[in-house]
Amino acid sequence: MNYRFSISTVVLAVLFLAGCQAPGPFLPQDTTKYTIENTEKFVLMDRPTQISVSCTGLQERVNADGRIEVVANVKNRENRRIQVQIRCVFKDEQHVSTGDETPWQTLILGESATEAVHFTAMNNLARNYTISVRQAR
Repeated sequence: MNYRFSISTVVLAVLFLAGCQAPGPFLPQDTTKYTIENTEKFVLMDRPTQISVSCTGLQERVNADGRIEVVANVKNRENRRIQVQIRCVFKDEQHVSTGDETPWQTLILGESATEAVHFTAMNNLARNYTISVRQAR
């Protein structure tokens, strides 16, 4: 009886330990602690990009000639390389398009990488903007 109890205890211990895995590397956590005000101008156009992409910050400044310049920090939340398209639509004070839209450009993000993407308005009418990201076509 004691022998049977020992074998079943060993078998249960082996099965329990076989199901356990050591934790692997941890992916960086997303945070909006410092960027919650800025990221509302960043729009993810489809479900795959909503899962895979985030914006860790937007910086904007007005050049000496009055044109707005924007830098978006785009982060790949996946542990694989992804390819997306990104563009910026510049808008006036009432959030109406000024007709100044950048063409879609392809952005390749390595696994868990963050890239800075720069946009500059073509005229000095722009005061606001929306950056759009979609799955690459």
